[in-house]
Amino acid sequence: MKRPIYNRILLKLSGEALMGKQGVGIDPEMIRYVAEEIRSVVNIGVQVAIVVGGGNIFRGIAASSFGMDRTSADHMGMLATVINSIALQDALERKGVTTRVQTAISMHEVAEPFIVRRAIRHLEKGRAVIFAAGTGNPYFTTDTAAALRAQEIHADILMKATKVDGLYDADPVKHPDAQFIKQISYMEVLEKQLKVMDMTAISLAMDNQLPLAVFNMNTPGNIRNIVCGDDVGTRISG
Repeated sequence: MKRPIYNRILLKLSGEALMGKQGVGIDPEMIRYVAEEIRSVVNIGVQVAIVVGGGNIFRGIAASSFGMDRTSADHMGMLATVINSIALQDALERKGVTTRVQTAISMHEVAEPFIVRRAIRHLEKGRAVIFAAGTGNPYFTTDTAAALRAQEIHADILMKATKVDGLYDADPVKHPDAQFIKQISYMEVLEKQLKVMDMTAISLAMDNQLPLAVFNMNTPGNIRNIVCGDDVGTRISG
């Protein structure tokens, strides 16, 4: 059996990843699949932290575009990430993975507050940790939250799950001739305005030399393959 090359990872999941074939909400079959993929790496000793988006329930930027106050819209988006995080926690624990949810906004009856030392302690004990409610601040995306949390817990790599095989020079859904990019630097992503993550997240990763892996979540085994050193998806580094 292959051994992992990373000790601690942060996995960034979009809310849309949990929709499966549904148009909105959480697909029970999809969330079970995601939980199984995460369990497969927890079982080989990898410490796993997760940041989940909320776009399958509510997207703050979209709401602000039709007149809602951006701060109010983003707070609603944060609450959507909490819903997804609790759902993922339930799915993981049904798979036998002890899990903690930590939120960036206080809701003690639902989840723990985010405390970095406590999060690291959970990880060291083999628990999966889900970071909910983004950074707790409006105007910052869950991509930025993922880059921030990865730095705070000293993750070895930030893994961005997508619906395609990695990073392309254009949207491969809209542009069938888009070229796949195997390796790229942070600066090239910024200069070319590639939409893999928002620019704040990429800048934060670049400033701290946090390696990124972009991969297809819908391919079974991809998370485990990456943590074991296989050449899967796209790598973004210095």
